[in-house]
Amino acid sequence: MAHIFIGGAWPYANGSLHLGRLASLLPGDVLARYYRAKGEDVLYVSGSDCHGTPVAVQAIQEGVKPGDIADRYHQEFLDCFNQLGFSYDLYTRTDQSFHHEVVQDIFTKLLDHGYLYKKTLQQTYCETDQRFLPDRYVEGTCPVCGNRARGDQCDYCSTLLDPADLTDKTCKLCGNPPVERPTEHFYLELSQFQAELAGYAAEAQGWRENAVQLTRRYLEEGLQDRAATRDLTWGVDVPLAGFEDKKIYVWIEAVSGYLSASKQWAAETGGDWESFWLNTHEDITAYYVHGKDNVPFHTLIWPALLLGIEGLHLPDKILSCEYMTLEGKKFSTSRNWAVWVPDLLRRYQPDSIRYFLIANGPEKRDTDFSWREFIHSHNGELLGAFGNFVHRTLVFIEKSFSGYVPQGTLHEDWRKNLESLYTLAGTLIEKGNLKEAIELIFASVRQANKYFDERKPWLQVKEDRDACKDTLYTCVQIIANLAHLLQPFIPFACAKVRTFLSLGEPVWQWVSVPSDRQVLGLELLFERIDPRQIEEETSALEQQTTS
Repeated sequence: MAHIFIGGAWPYANGSLHLGRLASLLPGDVLARYYRAKGEDVLYVSGSDCHGTPVAVQAIQEGVKPGDIADRYHQEFLDCFNQLGFSYDLYTRTDQSFHHEVVQDIFTKLLDHGYLYKKTLQQTYCETDQRFLPDRYVEGTCPVCGNRARGDQCDYCSTLLDPADLTDKTCKLCGNPPVERPTEHFYLELSQFQAELAGYAAEAQGWRENAVQLTRRYLEEGLQDRAATRDLTWGVDVPLAGFEDKKIYVWIEAVSGYLSASKQWAAETGGDWESFWLNTHEDITAYYVHGKDNVPFHTLIWPALLLGIEGLHLPDKILSCEYMTLEGKKFSTSRNWAVWVPDLLRRYQPDSIRYFLIANGPEKRDTDFSWREFIHSHNGELLGAFGNFVHRTLVFIEKSFSGYVPQGTLHEDWRKNLESLYTLAGTLIEKGNLKEAIELIFASVRQANKYFDERKPWLQVKEDRDACKDTLYTCVQIIANLAHLLQPFIPFACAKVRTFLSLGEPVWQWVSVPSDRQVLGLELLFERIDPRQIEEETSALEQQTTS
């Protein structure tokens, strides 16, 4: 049995999730559900990043404690992920003592192994607010592309930055120009890992192309040592005397959550975290699922930390999504140009959201969410293709065979096709090509509807009842297997189908439904969405940006 580790990106607990962020997280759940159905040992973890600067900034703006902000949004995230069917083995948070202890242990090991050193530097200081400014509290002009950037990274050209690199700097809190003052910090000697990380990246397989290109660029530019501590009041304490007023930098601390969450899961469940992490195990595959803005932290920073503490498995598969736009424009939380996940869940089925974000996901290029496409995809594919095939078949059985699967002969071509589909779709999912996988499965859904239409069971039941039984028996087998093939993508509808046909837990192999099994509790899988909602939703989106 293989051990599959899946690390989902940790959203900042400073505001609601929008659809673009969700698009980069959902592939992790599809992978987890697939591998569990295949019978592999899966550990799928993530959590809320409660210590990031965005949380602290939001707290200042609202006049509350950072923990209050983190509590609010962590709970909201949990609710959203539960409603969407995310199957995390553990979804935790970074402001817990368990996480703090693991991070401090990593810091101590890096220090013991000679990868941390002290350095006095000039750090940006705001005289108005009388505080040293974390990188994300500083904004200025990017020296590479000339756009406005934060002090840690430019969102336009993806350059990793230090506040000192920026010109025309301002404090994000008060808008005044900051000054620089000397302060002592620990630095991670990232440059020591240049050769080893270059070799690791060169041999990597299963990385998205954006991860390959960005990582190559950083390595060609040469890795620079980075501050590992900062003058902050909110975060993980530095476990050393003389550094009581400093915290471990969030870019070290947040990625360490993958390991701390794994250890916390083991502590709470009695599970074996070592089998997913120790290099002594040869059957580990580690997936990391996130947006492309997080590429260097997963392909360089986290591998460097793992190499520094020694003995732990490096990332294998990097599923770094491109961006999703909204009605042709970039998501903007400041302008409220966004579709917020809690709001969307109040009005639409979770499977509709999941289906759209996979079938139209930003896997290899930027894609767009539009209300027109979202509603048409629901009505056309989920309702019109899959839901229609399930319902028309099972309703026919209820009306013509008293609700019992008729005794018939399976059309053998369908068994061959579906057995092949498990293999083909599974291979695509393992590569992270989820869009291609769901398109392949839905091609069979459309073929199944064509088969039903061509066989004309409504005529067969009058003219050749045995042929009708063969048709419906075959259609039931198709439905049962589609329910397993599609469950990683649209789990709620597939769970209903398994209830209709009294099927067991999902497996990734051919299943059959015996004749004379009763269809139970049949109901519609999907309701039609009135196309007039396209205009209503579009208008509401425009209005929320001006209100």
